[in-house]
Amino acid sequence: MNEMKHTISVLVENHAGVLSRISGLFSRRGFNIDSLAVGVTDDPEISRITIIVSGDEHTVEQVEKQLNKLVEVIKVKTLKKGEKLERQLVLIKLSVPLEKRSEILTIADITGASVIDISQTTMTLLLADTYPNVLRFEEITKPYGVLEEVRTGTIAIQKGAETMTFKK
Repeated sequence: MNEMKHTISVLVENHAGVLSRISGLFSRRGFNIDSLAVGVTDDPEISRITIIVSGDEHTVEQVEKQLNKLVEVIKVKTLKKGEKLERQLVLIKLSVPLEKRSEILTIADITGASVIDISQTTMTLLLADTYPNVLRFEEITKPYGVLEEVRTGTIAIQKGAETMTFKK
Protein backbone atom coordinates (compact mmCIF):
# COMPACT_ATOMS: atom_id res chain seq x y z
CA MET A 1 0.00 0.00 0.00
CA ASN A 2 1.40 3.42 -1.01
CA GLU A 3 0.59 5.64 1.98
CA MET A 4 1.44 9.32 1.85
CA LYS A 5 0.25 12.67 3.18
CA HIS A 6 -2.55 14.43 1.33
CA THR A 7 -3.70 18.03 1.66
CA ILE A 8 -7.47 18.49 1.55
CA SER A 9 -8.95 21.97 1.41
CA VAL A 10 -12.59 22.33 2.45
CA LEU A 11 -14.87 25.37 2.24
CA VAL A 12 -17.64 25.19 4.84
CA GLU A 13 -20.44 27.34 6.20
CA ASN A 14 -19.11 29.25 9.20
CA HIS A 15 -21.48 27.83 11.84
CA ALA A 16 -21.04 26.39 15.33
CA GLY A 17 -20.52 22.63 15.30
CA VAL A 18 -19.24 22.27 11.72
CA LEU A 19 -15.67 21.49 12.78
CA SER A 20 -16.97 18.97 15.31
CA ARG A 21 -19.00 17.17 12.61
CA ILE A 22 -16.00 17.06 10.28
CA SER A 23 -13.59 15.75 12.91
CA GLY A 24 -16.27 13.25 14.00
CA LEU A 25 -16.50 12.01 10.42
CA PHE A 26 -12.76 11.28 10.45
CA SER A 27 -12.83 9.47 13.79
CA ARG A 28 -15.89 7.37 12.87
CA ARG A 29 -14.18 6.22 9.67
CA GLY A 30 -10.84 5.57 11.39
CA PHE A 31 -9.00 8.22 9.37
CA ASN A 32 -6.17 9.94 11.23
CA ILE A 33 -5.74 13.71 10.89
CA ASP A 34 -2.06 14.73 10.84
CA SER A 35 -2.82 18.46 10.80
CA LEU A 36 -5.95 20.61 10.96
CA ALA A 37 -6.15 24.36 10.46
CA VAL A 38 -9.33 26.44 10.30
CA GLY A 39 -9.90 30.09 9.50
CA VAL A 40 -12.55 32.39 8.18
CA THR A 41 -12.23 33.44 4.51
CA ASP A 42 -12.76 36.86 2.96
CA ASP A 43 -16.47 36.05 3.38
CA PRO A 44 -17.27 35.89 7.13
CA GLU A 45 -19.99 33.30 6.44
CA ILE A 46 -17.45 30.83 5.00
CA SER A 47 -14.49 29.12 6.68
CA ARG A 48 -11.66 27.21 5.05
CA ILE A 49 -10.38 24.04 6.67
CA THR A 50 -7.03 22.59 5.63
CA ILE A 51 -6.66 18.94 6.58
CA ILE A 52 -3.51 16.87 6.20
CA VAL A 53 -4.35 13.15 6.22
CA SER A 54 -2.16 10.08 5.72
CA GLY A 55 -3.36 7.33 3.46
CA ASP A 56 -3.47 5.94 -0.03
CA GLU A 57 -5.49 7.33 -2.95
CA HIS A 58 -8.52 5.21 -2.02
CA THR A 59 -8.54 6.67 1.51
CA VAL A 60 -8.47 10.23 0.17
CA GLU A 61 -11.30 9.48 -2.26
CA GLN A 62 -13.38 8.12 0.63
CA VAL A 63 -12.61 11.20 2.75
CA GLU A 64 -13.68 13.50 -0.09
CA LYS A 65 -16.94 11.56 -0.62
CA GLN A 66 -17.78 11.63 3.09
CA LEU A 67 -17.00 15.36 3.37
CA ASN A 68 -19.19 16.14 0.36
CA LYS A 69 -22.15 14.44 2.09
CA LEU A 70 -22.12 16.98 4.94
CA VAL A 71 -24.71 19.72 4.45
CA GLU A 72 -22.39 22.52 5.63
CA VAL A 73 -19.62 21.57 3.19
CA ILE A 74 -19.55 23.87 0.17
CA LYS A 75 -16.49 22.60 -1.72
CA VAL A 76 -13.79 19.95 -1.25
CA LYS A 77 -10.51 19.81 -3.15
CA THR A 78 -7.39 17.70 -2.68
CA LEU A 79 -4.38 19.84 -3.49
CA LYS A 80 -1.76 17.87 -5.39
CA LYS A 81 1.97 17.95 -4.71
CA GLY A 82 3.65 20.60 -6.86
CA GLU A 83 0.34 22.47 -7.30
CA LYS A 84 0.17 24.01 -3.82
CA LEU A 85 1.90 26.35 -1.44
CA GLU A 86 1.97 25.20 2.19
CA ARG A 87 3.07 26.90 5.38
CA GLN A 88 3.11 26.35 9.13
CA LEU A 89 3.69 29.01 11.74
CA VAL A 90 5.78 28.50 14.87
CA LEU A 91 6.38 30.82 17.82
CA ILE A 92 9.38 29.88 19.98
CA LYS A 93 10.30 31.61 23.24
CA LEU A 94 13.97 31.08 24.08
CA SER A 95 15.94 31.66 27.26
CA VAL A 96 18.62 34.03 25.96
CA PRO A 97 21.26 35.72 28.10
CA LEU A 98 22.52 39.06 26.76
CA GLU A 99 25.77 37.54 25.45
CA LYS A 100 23.83 35.09 23.18
CA ARG A 101 21.47 37.63 21.57
CA SER A 102 23.65 38.21 18.51
CA GLU A 103 23.69 34.45 17.83
CA ILE A 104 19.88 34.34 17.93
CA LEU A 105 19.66 37.39 15.65
CA THR A 106 21.97 35.64 13.17
CA ILE A 107 19.84 32.47 13.28
CA ALA A 108 16.70 34.57 12.72
CA ASP A 109 18.32 36.35 9.77
CA ILE A 110 19.51 33.12 8.11
CA THR A 111 16.24 31.22 8.62
CA GLY A 112 13.87 34.09 7.77
CA ALA A 113 12.45 34.19 11.29
CA SER A 114 11.41 37.42 13.03
CA VAL A 115 12.06 38.47 16.58
CA ILE A 116 8.61 39.48 17.83
CA ASP A 117 9.32 39.98 21.54
CA ILE A 118 12.35 40.56 23.71
CA SER A 119 12.87 40.83 27.46
CA GLN A 120 15.92 40.87 29.74
CA THR A 121 16.11 37.06 29.66
CA THR A 122 14.04 35.88 26.66
CA MET A 123 13.53 36.31 22.93
CA THR A 124 10.45 35.11 21.05
CA LEU A 125 10.83 34.24 17.39
CA LEU A 126 8.23 33.70 14.67
CA LEU A 127 8.77 31.57 11.60
CA ALA A 128 6.25 30.89 8.85
CA ASP A 129 7.68 28.25 6.54
CA THR A 130 7.30 24.74 5.16
CA TYR A 131 6.99 21.79 7.54
CA PRO A 132 10.59 20.57 6.98
CA ASN A 133 11.98 24.08 7.55
CA VAL A 134 9.94 24.48 10.75
CA LEU A 135 11.40 21.18 12.00
CA ARG A 136 14.91 22.35 11.14
CA PHE A 137 14.30 25.68 12.92
CA GLU A 138 13.17 23.80 16.04
CA GLU A 139 16.37 21.74 16.01
CA ILE A 140 18.57 24.82 15.53
CA THR A 141 16.96 26.73 18.40
CA LYS A 142 16.71 23.79 20.84
CA PRO A 143 20.24 24.24 22.29
CA TYR A 144 19.36 27.80 23.35
CA GLY A 145 16.72 26.64 25.82
CA VAL A 146 13.17 26.55 24.49
CA LEU A 147 10.87 27.86 27.22
CA GLU A 148 7.68 27.63 25.19
CA GLU A 149 6.64 26.68 21.67
CA VAL A 150 3.37 27.00 19.77
CA ARG A 151 2.71 25.75 16.23
CA THR A 152 -0.19 25.97 13.85
CA GLY A 153 -1.34 23.23 11.57
CA THR A 154 -0.49 23.45 7.90
CA ILE A 155 -2.36 25.90 5.71
CA ALA A 156 -2.29 25.57 1.94
CA ILE A 157 -3.39 27.35 -1.20
CA GLN A 158 -3.29 26.38 -4.85
CA LYS A 159 -0.49 27.80 -7.01
CA GLY A 160 -1.34 29.91 -10.04
CA ALA A 161 -4.54 31.61 -11.10
CA GLU A 162 -7.04 28.87 -10.14
CA THR A 163 -8.91 29.61 -6.92
CA MET A 164 -11.12 27.74 -4.51
CA THR A 165 -13.81 30.26 -3.77
CA PHE A 166 -17.55 30.28 -3.44
CA LYS A 167 -19.67 33.21 -4.56
CA LYS A 168 -23.36 33.37 -3.79
